[in-house]
Amino acid sequence: MTPPHRQPSRRRTAVLATVPVAVAALLGAAGPTAAGTAGAPGAGDPYFPLSGNGGYDVRHYDLTLNYDTGSRRLDATAVLTARATRKLTRFDLDLKGLKVTAVTVDRTEADFRRDGQELVVTPRHTLREGRQFRVAVAYHGTPRPVTDPDGSADGWIATDDGAFVAGEPQGAMTWFPANGHPKDKASYDFTITVPKGRTAVANGVLLGQRTAHGRTTFRWRETQPMAAYLATATIGRFQVERYTTRDGIQVYNAVDAREARAAAPVLKKLPAVLAWESKLFGPYPFRAAGSIVDHAPEVGYALETQTRPLYDSAPDLDTLVHESAHQWFGDSVSLTAWKDIWLNEGFATYAEWLYTEQHGGRSAQRTFDALYARPASDGLWAYPPGDPGSGARIFGTPVYARGAMALHELRRAVGDRDFFRILRAWATGHRGGHGTTAQFVRLAEKTSGKQVDGLLRTWLYTPGKPDRP
Repeated sequence: MTPPHRQPSRRRTAVLATVPVAVAALLGAAGPTAAGTAGAPGAGDPYFPLSGNGGYDVRHYDLTLNYDTGSRRLDATAVLTARATRKLTRFDLDLKGLKVTAVTVDRTEADFRRDGQELVVTPRHTLREGRQFRVAVAYHGTPRPVTDPDGSADGWIATDDGAFVAGEPQGAMTWFPANGHPKDKASYDFTITVPKGRTAVANGVLLGQRTAHGRTTFRWRETQPMAAYLATATIGRFQVERYTTRDGIQVYNAVDAREARAAAPVLKKLPAVLAWESKLFGPYPFRAAGSIVDHAPEVGYALETQTRPLYDSAPDLDTLVHESAHQWFGDSVSLTAWKDIWLNEGFATYAEWLYTEQHGGRSAQRTFDALYARPASDGLWAYPPGDPGSGARIFGTPVYARGAMALHELRRAVGDRDFFRILRAWATGHRGGHGTTAQFVRLAEKTSGKQVDGLLRTWLYTPGKPDRP
């Protein structure tokens, strides 16, 4: 996500009261599970209780989308391949709005009902634990974004020429039925049909496109595990640029003509930015890369949609570095709980500091010092980044800036050699999976041979402005 201090963003914190956080937060905790044979209607995340579902893991999404940019109607079918993690007589999918017309489980008609953002599915036969099954959902309607606790919009956001599709933290359910918590990652296929003259851009590699009867169909595939909020199907009138980097990464840039002139000099630096980040963090984790630069001034933020970050306007270089760093920190290495969002945003923000430091700009220490000079009453110290306290706060300044400051203090404590070994080990050791703050603390101590849990506890979990060591 674009750091709020870089370009206008509605992802602001609404409440500035400090929240005491137990030291035990460093140890992590598993979410609750549902008893019985019904899948839980949530994944147990306290910030977003209904996000995700229990009882199954999705392995693959196959999404077929037909969107009319004039009427803004979506006609779609989603086929999910999943594995039951317990005996299931019914299970939930996250889907908000949109009318469901049919649901099948393993090609047999299933009963279903709506309950708020939950699509509750009852298969004809009980699914035994460990069984792989396929659920197909046919649906249609006018997708509308969801309003997040901080007042911002995410999900399917209609634009004057298509749609800006950015799902963090809970917007995936506005356009496809999903197990919407980052704990459940899957591969994806997208088949998106739009009016001729429009381009539909999703994640991964473009497999092909064809035009017939005034409409164009685009087929995309992301084979690497991806959280639902990182999926996109952005549509617009785009200028397209395609090339392959020296490292074999397939780049696809889609740019709204109204943003092309401003975006061009920054996007030209993308291969060099990815090469620089690869040296620091380990090999780029995906086959594809690129950018989607839309003209959507009402959105107010960018998002690190996997393989192809999405920008609401032409990005500056800091924003490009930030969203590219998320491909390692947040996309490849994903969250298990939204309270750990600093592992995404603090790391991507610190990548900006490092890039500036190593490309002739001010040092990370000077950036840290300028921030630390802010008074104790400043919003930077309003709450601890390691557990912001609610979903309304996860995109606030403490998560970004104080999260980056925590990493800088770790760097000072262990030295550059071990610090950069820690960053690389974190990104490569958890590649394609998940990570927690507790795991990061253990890795830092194992790699450096130094006890840093107290320092990180202070910077991540202690309310107020920390004292300098």
